[in-house]
Amino acid sequence: MKRSLSSLILTLIFVAMHSPALAQDLTRCQASLTQPQDYVLKRVSSADPSGGNADFRPIEPGGTLTVLDVDGPALLSHIWFTLYAPAPHHLKELVLRMYWDGEGTPSVEAPLGDFFGLGLGDYFTWESELLSVANDRALNSFFPMPFQKHARITVTNEGREKVPLFYFNLDYRAYSKPIPADTLYFHAQFRQAQPNPGWTNQWQKNSDPPVEEKKNLNGEGNYVWMEAAGRGHFLGVTMSVLQNQDGWWGEGDDMFFIDGEPRPSINGTGSEDYFLGAFDFGRSSFSYRLFGAPVKGEERAGGRSSVYRFHLDSPIPFSKSLRATIEHGHANHRSDSYYSVAYWYQSEPHGPFPPLPPADQRIPRLQPVGGPGNSAVAPH
Repeated sequence: MKRSLSSLILTLIFVAMHSPALAQDLTRCQASLTQPQDYVLKRVSSADPSGGNADFRPIEPGGTLTVLDVDGPALLSHIWFTLYAPAPHHLKELVLRMYWDGEGTPSVEAPLGDFFGLGLGDYFTWESELLSVANDRALNSFFPMPFQKHARITVTNEGREKVPLFYFNLDYRAYSKPIPADTLYFHAQFRQAQPNPGWTNQWQKNSDPPVEEKKNLNGEGNYVWMEAAGRGHFLGVTMSVLQNQDGWWGEGDDMFFIDGEPRPSINGTGSEDYFLGAFDFGRSSFSYRLFGAPVKGEERAGGRSSVYRFHLDSPIPFSKSLRATIEHGHANHRSDSYYSVAYWYQSEPHGPFPPLPPADQRIPRLQPVGGPGNSAVAPH
């Protein structure tokens, strides 16, 4: 029942407000397994076409593997990947891209690991309603991804070593009728700041008076999760942090600027609060359906953390634009490194994405920023 109900919620994301007839139809199909379904389930996979057991594809350095290239109307309901790759940074070097209805620029562009919440380039096991990584190196996505005419998904190897074994299964629902014209399309955008430049490194504790008294009302210097132009709603974010300085990496407020507003109409109270934890996420990691901190690092330079939140309870709508951000430390005083993927639905066409950093610049490394735990660099 849990999966049936949650799948219903996810599928209705793209039809909820303006397609009541289809919404009712999908509700009936999802909620009652005793009723006939109105789609044909199809799968694209890396299965050995000869019927043998070589159910994988290699990806050469600089090569691109197309894992999905199908016509619509349809809804991609599940993605499963696993792979063997000897390169130590392959989760950062492989890039996932998704194109809807023949568009020239991707609606999804992110390093493979980051898309699945593995933003520090290492595997760990975690579970949420929309993404999960299972034992061993099994990457799963349950985001509903509708398309009217065509879908193409690729994985590009931007590393220097061959990926010998890449396995995939992608399930989609093929419909006989067009999806509604106002259907919103799935988008995901990778961002990083290595490092976030703090406005000072002249502090010993996050609570030092010069830091505590700093004001930030307009989000100046915030870390940006995503910027979008058009009509849609924000669904959530996965984020990883490599600390370049000692102490708690949080204290930063989330700020959402909707439709060009100069001050955020949604303003949070702290980093762990936005990700629905409290008090530095407590003593241990956790992973729940809509939020979690599956990796909780030590509060020192070199500490590594990964967190996520999905707004299935109330996606954040925008009519013209959205700028989703978070402070790095109170009023952006800290200089830690952030790596994130934001997920949202919107009408097409979408605005331009920032250029993807080169593969070697995506690998998390401690940065010489000065400040507590990083005093080898002269203060600025």
